[in-house]
Amino acid sequence: MFKALFIIGTAIASSLAMALSFDADVPVTIKMQMEADLAFIGGIQGSGQTALHKEVFGDVSGITYKKFFESHIQTVGISYCRNGLPVACVFPTINENKLFLTQNFVKLSIPQTARLMVIYHESRHAEKENKLLAKDIGFSPNWPHANCPIPFLDNQGRDKTIMKSGEKLEGLPACDTSAYGSYGSSTILFKNLSKFCRNCSDKIKMDADMFASDQLSRISDAGSLKSMLVDFNEARLEGYAE
Repeated sequence: MFKALFIIGTAIASSLAMALSFDADVPVTIKMQMEADLAFIGGIQGSGQTALHKEVFGDVSGITYKKFFESHIQTVGISYCRNGLPVACVFPTINENKLFLTQNFVKLSIPQTARLMVIYHESRHAEKENKLLAKDIGFSPNWPHANCPIPFLDNQGRDKTIMKSGEKLEGLPACDTSAYGSYGSSTILFKNLSKFCRNCSDKIKMDADMFASDQLSRISDAGSLKSMLVDFNEARLEGYAE
């Protein structure tokens, strides 16, 4: 009986794992953390989804997220990612299907939800061409960031800032003008997890909502922001009429 249960458990775990290859120099701690994070999201069970989530990803489910990630990323490497501060990065002009992680992936004390948000954000950049050109503002390969406006204020007139450092976002290449970009799509994914995940803990749902709300603050186009708030049924909370 035990052997049978072990075989079943192994088969389930294997089905949830992502089909990724890791460079030989990726530290084992990073590889194990990455595999554990992806196995978690690969096991998500959902009870619904918003219209934007349906359009970008499909249903809220681990199968959906596994398919999306594997269609974008096949290989994982190790890098300093420019200045050594990021958790992850991609260089799509060099290898469009490769994700690079830094030591910060395991060194920084960040929740699993935050790590997953980063790698799904980066996977959006791995698209060679935008797949929703009619909805995007102009043609932009790899969904690049937009420069945040100057000034860049919230609806209470306060400066929008980076969550961890408190640095002002104004003028930084750290915004999206479209709901479908890297910040927008990761916001859509994790807002839906916070609302519709059936097998997530309250902590996971709370973290998903918190980090998604932070990403949402980087949508600099008012029309795109409103469309996302309406999609999340949060427009009235932010002072917008639905």
